[in-house]
Amino acid sequence: MAAGATMLTFDVELADVDRGVYETLTLRVARHPSETDAFMMTRVLAYLLEYEEGIEFSEGVAATDEPAVLIRDLTGAVTAWIEVGAPDAARLHYGSKLAGRAAVYTHRDPVKVAAQWSGKKIHNAEAVVLHSFEPGFIDAAAAAVERRNALTLSVTERRAYLEVNGTSLTSEIRDAPIA
Repeated sequence: MAAGATMLTFDVELADVDRGVYETLTLRVARHPSETDAFMMTRVLAYLLEYEEGIEFSEGVAATDEPAVLIRDLTGAVTAWIEVGAPDAARLHYGSKLAGRAAVYTHRDPVKVAAQWSGKKIHNAEAVVLHSFEPGFIDAAAAAVERRNALTLSVTERRAYLEVNGTSLTSEIRDAPIA
């Protein structure tokens, strides 16, 4: 954990009907002082939307050689590289090559995020997916976050139904290839 990081706790009920994932989790998230509320909330959602055995948070914005979220197999090898925000093409290239599967979850305008990668070399770019949400969804969710949180996320037909500390929100999860 980075010095000065704020620890947040999320008691989560996850029901991802699309993937058949139903879990009750407690997440402890270290929010780095330079990390925005929107980035932190997107990082939590990326973790939940990708949830499977072997998933873990990295050091977030403090990590220079790892993505915000990654998945390892039982041998410790990275199987999925999950970036948050607007990573540069070199990070995506490295992550896609290392893990075999890479994805990006963004709280920003997905058209602008994807435009920065145009013409740049990204390993297996056609398989890298950019996930985004409807405008205002992440900001509204982040505004409801406290130090200790009750969060319920249900996903059906790529639509997220999110409740954070009594605030109910919904958004389509938009998926677009980057190439």
